[in-house]
Amino acid sequence: MQEEQAAADAAGNSSPPSHQEQESSGGCCLVRGPIIVGAGPSGLAVAATLRRHAVPFTVLERSDGIADLWTNRTYDRLRLHLPKVFCELPHVGFPADFPTYPSKHDFLRYLRSYAARFAVSPLFGRTVTRARFDAAASLWRVTAVSAADGGRATEYASPWLVVASGENAEVVEPKVKGRERFAGEALHSSAYRSGERFKGRRVLVVGCGNSGMEMCLDLCELGAMPFMSVRSGVHVLPREMFGTSTFGVAMKLLKWLPIKLVDRFLLLVAKMVLGDTERHGLRRPKLGPLEIKKITGKSPVLDVGAWSLIKSGNIKIVPEVESFTGGSGVRFVDGNEMAFDAVIFATGYRSNVPSWLKDGDLFTEDGKPRAAQEPTTSSNSSCCSWRGPNGLYCVGFSGRGLLGAGADALRAAADIAGRWQAAAAAGGGASSKISISSASV
Repeated sequence: MQEEQAAADAAGNSSPPSHQEQESSGGCCLVRGPIIVGAGPSGLAVAATLRRHAVPFTVLERSDGIADLWTNRTYDRLRLHLPKVFCELPHVGFPADFPTYPSKHDFLRYLRSYAARFAVSPLFGRTVTRARFDAAASLWRVTAVSAADGGRATEYASPWLVVASGENAEVVEPKVKGRERFAGEALHSSAYRSGERFKGRRVLVVGCGNSGMEMCLDLCELGAMPFMSVRSGVHVLPREMFGTSTFGVAMKLLKWLPIKLVDRFLLLVAKMVLGDTERHGLRRPKLGPLEIKKITGKSPVLDVGAWSLIKSGNIKIVPEVESFTGGSGVRFVDGNEMAFDAVIFATGYRSNVPSWLKDGDLFTEDGKPRAAQEPTTSSNSSCCSWRGPNGLYCVGFSGRGLLGAGADALRAAADIAGRWQAAAAAGGGASSKISISSASV
């Protein structure tokens, strides 16, 4: 198991201690190094960096494999929306033969190879239900329920806790009046795999983000009749401009120009390349795409082919859904009604951290990290939405995608490694803090 091997690595033993030797009679497992919650890209990045610092760790993952979102809740045609150079995890790049925009299956191959390379072996089937800081023992106590053991709960204790469960842990589905009366199929986009089974059917996609747009494209190409319900404004940008990625252009310009000016430039080029999106029902927000991303974390749509089908009328834009009317009917906020065979809610995901993290004051009620909590210094210029009090860290909540998750993973792991090494240098080894505290478990 992960904590057994980690303990052996830290102690330099040739044979790891047994699981029973690490558990108290109360069912508490005293682990060495930090506890990492989540085995997605963020959790893997932290674990890999800790491995390079020679710091042991324990990864708890509720599913039965790494990268649950990518493995079990994404559609077949999904590709990374940014070039691979912006999506690499720390220390290892994508293989040279991967395409510029790796497919879902390419990315999963990369993640599995990454985990194997750094010997990251999470404890799967462990759903974290509670994490609290025990001030008397100076330990984080994390309770996880094991699916394989019939719901048996185990408490893991460590001086450090890394929250890497992600911004997309739970689906978000709007409550629409009359949904129980809808006779057709209604599903969240997490259950959508391909438009093939919807061939010849009228499908309403609720949501106009990157996923909603791409599902409409998939449905159209596979013979369905897609309609996209748009509630608010959306920025649609070409995926590439001037022969390179739009994201890459934006990152270069932001080094020299203020965000408002870069937004103005991007929208000017988008209008030249795509035309006027508002003529076809996609109203642009008042704030620019990068400003919205900075404030809310919501990304602009990078077009991969849906826009031309919207202009041709093959993908039809309809207003926000007001209610289901019974049978196959859907009423929109403008009063019009239409019939559909299926409705797909491409309405995104949310964090579930507030449901189980009970201490630390690092997260808001909606599961996002708070603004910087410590003064910024020359040696600590990025403090500190990734670090909270009492050895609490978060990775993958910056709203900056895989690039931001990698940067936070490097910071968090380096900070933990410094504390681990300081404890070792103080005498008694890095595990002394746990050994001293174990009597109060």
